[in-house]
Amino acid sequence: LYKALSDSSTPTPKNQFPFDNNSCLKPSYTLFSLVITLTMPEAPKNSPKASNFIVAEENKKTLHFIEEVTTKADEVQKRVLAEILSRNSNVEYLKCYGNLNGNTDRETFKKVIPVITYEDIQHDINRIASGDKSPIFCSQPVSEFLTSSGTSGGERKLMPTTEEELGRRSLLYSLLMPVMSHFVPDLETGKGMYFLFVKSESKTPGGLLARPVLTSYYKSPHFKNRRPDPYTNYTSPNEAILCPDSYQSMYSQMLCGLSQNAQVLRVGAVFASGFIRAIRFLEKHWSLLCSDIRSGIMNTELITDSSVREAVMKILKPDPDLADFIEAECSKKSWQGIITRLWPNTKYVDVIVTGTMSQYIPTLDYYSNGLPLVCTMYASSECYFGVNLNPLCKPEDVAYTLIPTMCYFEFLPIHRNNGVMDSISAPKSLNEKEKQTLVDLVDVKIGQEYELVVTTYAGLYRYRVGDVLRVAGFKNNAPQFNFICRKNVVLSIDSDKTDEVELQNAMKNAVSHLMPFDARVTEYTSYADTTTIPGHYVLFWEINVNGSTPVHPSVFEDCCLTIEESLNSVYRQGRASDKSIGPLEIRIVEVGTFDKLMDYAISLGASINQYKTPRCVKFAPIIELLNSRVMSKYFSPKCPKWTPGHKQWNNMN
Repeated sequence: LYKALSDSSTPTPKNQFPFDNNSCLKPSYTLFSLVITLTMPEAPKNSPKASNFIVAEENKKTLHFIEEVTTKADEVQKRVLAEILSRNSNVEYLKCYGNLNGNTDRETFKKVIPVITYEDIQHDINRIASGDKSPIFCSQPVSEFLTSSGTSGGERKLMPTTEEELGRRSLLYSLLMPVMSHFVPDLETGKGMYFLFVKSESKTPGGLLARPVLTSYYKSPHFKNRRPDPYTNYTSPNEAILCPDSYQSMYSQMLCGLSQNAQVLRVGAVFASGFIRAIRFLEKHWSLLCSDIRSGIMNTELITDSSVREAVMKILKPDPDLADFIEAECSKKSWQGIITRLWPNTKYVDVIVTGTMSQYIPTLDYYSNGLPLVCTMYASSECYFGVNLNPLCKPEDVAYTLIPTMCYFEFLPIHRNNGVMDSISAPKSLNEKEKQTLVDLVDVKIGQEYELVVTTYAGLYRYRVGDVLRVAGFKNNAPQFNFICRKNVVLSIDSDKTDEVELQNAMKNAVSHLMPFDARVTEYTSYADTTTIPGHYVLFWEINVNGSTPVHPSVFEDCCLTIEESLNSVYRQGRASDKSIGPLEIRIVEVGTFDKLMDYAISLGASINQYKTPRCVKFAPIIELLNSRVMSKYFSPKCPKWTPGHKQWNNMN
C-alpha cells in the first residue's frame, strides 16, 4: 500500500524533507540531517483552519516519509549516530572514553563505548538533578526529567531530556493518523474521545521538573497550542485533560464525550487499563452525568475547578433526549457493547493491549462488542521508537516498525531457558564477547528475540531499555517487532512494574508479623488479578503455624499493607494517588497446595530435578488450582504512603 502510494506520487528530491511548509514539522537542514523541530503558530487565530487542510495530500507526504526512511534505514541510522556523536563530542560522558577522538563511525563507537544500564549512570543523573549544569551527557541543556515507570532502588528512574526532544516525539505522533486513515477512512470528519490525564510532578533539588513523559507532552505548547487539525480534534477540552484532580478530570472528560456522542468516531486512552477504568467510572456515575446533560448545567459541587467548568460549559447544552437515551442504555442489566450503544459511530478502540495490557483484551471485547483494538505506537520515557503500520491487525499480531530517525538502535540477542515455565535470560553486565553480539537495526533476524539498546539525541549511549522484542518481519529495510515483555517484570496492573527480587524483599518484610505466632510462609506465588477494576496483586500463601495462638485476621491485613509499603513508588502512586491499582490481597491456601502445583507442572513435562515454584503465575488452570484450595482471604486495610518526588529529595526538605 505505502509503496504504491509512493510510486504514484511525485518523488521527493533527495535533499528535500517530505513535508511542506504548511506541515507542523519543518526541517532544520535536509532530510538526512535529521534535526527535526516543531513549528507552532504564534497564536491560534493565525493557524490555518482544519477545513483548509488538504488531508489526502498531507497523508501522502507522511507515508512517503515512512517509505523513504524505512527503505534507507541503514543509511539513516549511520547519519543519526554520526550526528549524535558529533554534536555531543565535548560532553563529559563521551570524553571519559577519549579513544573516540572525534570519530563518529559505528565501528569505533561500538569498540569504545560500553553497553550500560540505568545504575551505571545514576550517579551522573543525580548530579544533574542536584543542579550541575555542565554538559554531562548532552551538549544541549537538560530541560526537565522524564520519570520512567521502571524503577531503581524503589524510585522512578529519571531520564534527562531536552526541548528538542519534544519536536522529535511530535514527529512520531504526526505519523499515526495518516497511517490509520488508510485503513479507516473519513476519520477527519469526526472526533476522538480519548481519556488523557496528567500525573503528579515534582522538582529536583536543582529546580528541574520531574514528571511522566505524557504529562510533559500534555503540558507543553506542542499539545496545548496545537494547530487546528482534524486528527487532534478531541471531545475533551485541554482544561479537563490538564486538571490535576483525577476525579474532576474523568468526570469532565466523560461528560464531554457523552454530550458529543454522535460525533465520536474513535475512543481510547493510553493503556487498556485506563480505558476500562473510564467505563467503570461511567457505570458508577451515569445518573449524575445524565442530570448534567439534561439540564445543560454542570454539577458545581463535584467540579470545583473554575477553568474546567468554563471550558465544559462551552460544550454542554441542554439535551433531555440524549439524557434519556443514555439513561435507558445504562439502566439495562447488561453492559455488553456499551461503547457501541452509547457512541454508535465508533470505529475502533485505541489503547495499548500488548505486553501485560493483553490481560484486559476480554474485558475490552465485552464492552466494545468486538471493535478493533488498535495499538498505534511504541514509546518509552527514554525515547519514542516506532509505529504500527497494520493497525487493524489482531492484538496478538501487533508489530511496531521502528522509525530510523528517532535514535540509533542496537539489539542484544535474548535466549530463553526452555521448560514449562519459560524464563528470559540476559546478563546484567556484558563482557567484551557479549558486547560483540549486539546487532544493528537492519541486521536483526526474523523470529529472534532481542533486548532493545538505544543511543539518543538527549544523551543516552548504548542504553539497555529493558524491553524484549521479537522480529516479526520488515517494512522495506526497517524491522517490525512484536513487544514480548518488560525484562524481569513479574507483576503489573497499570504502569507499575514489580520484579521478582522486589516481591521477595517485600515478602521478607511482611512475614515478620507472623513471628510472634510461631508461624511462617512455607511457599508463595502471585498473580495480577484484572477481574476487578481496578486490578490488584494477589499473593497465595501456604503457611505453617506451630504456635498455639491462631493468627488474627488483622495480622494478615498488616502483612498486606507491609508488602505494599515495601513496593516501589510507581506502585504506591497507583494505589494512593492515581487509584489505578486496588488493595493487595493475600489468599491462604491449604497445606500441600504447592505440592499439587508441582505435580501439575511435572504432568505437563517439567523436570522434577529442575522444578522451582514460580513466583508469578498466569496460566488459567494453575490459577484455578490455587483458587480451589483457598481457605481465607485478606486485603490491605488502607493505601500505602506515597509522596511526589524521590525519597531523598523529600528528606532534604
